[in-house]
Amino acid sequence: MQAIPPSESLIEYPSDFPIKVMGPTHVDFAPTILELVVSHDPTFHVGRLEERPSGKGNYTGLTVTVRAISREQLDALYSALSAHPMVKIVM
Repeated sequence: MQAIPPSESLIEYPSDFPIKVMGPTHVDFAPTILELVVSHDPTFHVGRLEERPSGKGNYTGLTVTVRAISREQLDALYSALSAHPMVKIVM
């Protein structure tokens, strides 16, 4: 992947950046995602996590608002979330 020059980025760094994560409802889903997010944004805290069950309760949607400091950080976090076996969708 080719690097995007800072002048062409649509995101200004540092900034707060919301990421939506969806996976099956499970007692360990939110804590697992929280741990993964903290490994990429050590300043992240649980107060920046919103949790919502799906209509039937089979899935849980999380919104994590990270403090993005670079494109590389966001790319690494998206890759880690997408690769996690508990995660179905990352937006």
